[in-house]
Amino acid sequence: MGLRLLLCLILSALFLHHSIGIESELELLSRELLESTRQPEFFDWMIGLRRRIHQYPELGFEEHRTSQLVRSELDSLGIKYKWPVAKTGVVASIGSGSKPVFALRADMDALPLQELVEWEYKSKIDGKMHACGHDSHVAMLLGAAKLLQAKKDMLKGTVKLVFQPGEEGYAGAYHMLQDGILDDIDAILSIHIFPSVPTGAIASRAGPILAGVGLFSATIKGKGGHAAAPHQTRDPILATAFAILSLQQIISRETNPLEAGVVTVGYMKGGEAANVIPESVTIGGTYRSLSMDGLSYLQKRIREVIEHQALVHHCSAEVDFMEETPLPHPVMVNDEGLYEHVKQVGEVLLGQDNVQLLPVTMGAEDFSFFSQRTAAAIFVIGSGNKTLKSDKHLHSPYFFIDEEALPVGAALHAAATISYLEKNVPEAEM
Repeated sequence: MGLRLLLCLILSALFLHHSIGIESELELLSRELLESTRQPEFFDWMIGLRRRIHQYPELGFEEHRTSQLVRSELDSLGIKYKWPVAKTGVVASIGSGSKPVFALRADMDALPLQELVEWEYKSKIDGKMHACGHDSHVAMLLGAAKLLQAKKDMLKGTVKLVFQPGEEGYAGAYHMLQDGILDDIDAILSIHIFPSVPTGAIASRAGPILAGVGLFSATIKGKGGHAAAPHQTRDPILATAFAILSLQQIISRETNPLEAGVVTVGYMKGGEAANVIPESVTIGGTYRSLSMDGLSYLQKRIREVIEHQALVHHCSAEVDFMEETPLPHPVMVNDEGLYEHVKQVGEVLLGQDNVQLLPVTMGAEDFSFFSQRTAAAIFVIGSGNKTLKSDKHLHSPYFFIDEEALPVGAALHAAATISYLEKNVPEAEM
């Protein structure tokens, strides 16, 4: 018994020493990476990239200029890539080419929004703006690419850098996954700038984190005529008004109060004159749920409500859910193991107090298509700074970011990658 006890103690001590060694290596590596990104030359380079992209925003699958910038930077770093992937997307590779394969993703597209922030690098394209931080995502991923390329000889596997087009309603992630170049990934991380979290902190959570989302549009057709003779018309405005009110009752009267759901009508277009009843009215909106069954139910009821309310008012309706996009996007579910890994890296990189638990929200991300294919996790990088007024919400024309967030994102990407590959080396190679 004494010998067995001694052996157990020796093995425990060796294991503890090994674990402490790994943690110490991770701490040293993380500190080195973060310090590298904060060096003036590196930091200014990332800021320059972000501002160049910000000034020339491009909508989904139109990111030609942005894609060219990405490819030029990859060329200058000596990193090989495949292009085009899903029209304007780029997938680069660093490392041995063997397993494991860890992927990092950044979306590239902007929004159809007029920027109202007055600053030197304001959007030069009328009606288009990077109001969701995708310009910073690209800059941070290129920053990570530079860090990883410098350490390519120590990578115990392969990292793929995914520069994705068309996140804002175009299902760009889905279309990139149709290309075989991403079939071999074992896990994928995405980071998103977030103004509600202070600069220098990150946040996420395991399990469901973002809603599944669908969009709809509907055209209610009636019979137009003079407003003085409504009895001779079939009023599509009245039918539409009843339809919109009835849609709200799907959540308030048909959905379990303990289950999250959203039905929002975001626009209504119809009529041009105060004394004319129009021929038709068009509406559009979004529906969201934290379960796929919930999404299916909402889609079914939205169609029924609009079509039946039109019929009650002697009108007809055509409802489109844009399923060819494809929509809806699935619920975003963070893989628990990958979440814990990145969380640990974040705590080492930034300190435990700067790794926060992110509340579940009904926002959505097409990154969820990746989560259906492989282990995936999304983390937010804080950019909130009231002094800089970088606390305005995503998709606001006043959205602005604290560029001090860029080094954090680049270092987190790189540290999470190197440590993941180290931990997941195939047994035959250990």
